[in-house]
Amino acid sequence: MPVPCENSDPSWFGFLITCKESVNRNEVVKHIESKGIQTRMLFAGNLTKHPCFDEMRKAGEGFRVVGSLDNTDRIMRDTFWVGVYPGMTNEMIDYMAKVIIEAVK
Repeated sequence: MPVPCENSDPSWFGFLITCKESVNRNEVVKHIESKGIQTRMLFAGNLTKHPCFDEMRKAGEGFRVVGSLDNTDRIMRDTFWVGVYPGMTNEMIDYMAKVIIEAVK
């Protein structure tokens, strides 16, 4: 269970999951959404691939890239959020865990 850092007051609204490379994130999300568990895609990863960079990519200027960005590509491809909140019961958490485990098998 996450523990807040000293002098912090976090809003626990989601739990971030990165799928193993052999697991298809879209299939996992489709399965757990069909069971009533809400998900959201992570807006991040390799920002240079987002539409706001289209013109800069064409021009080849306006930003710089250091390294291969393999990790950011992986996050963009394999990561998503499941919704959580402090009022979740153990029964709700157990159901969510069961459904996620079903999805990745």
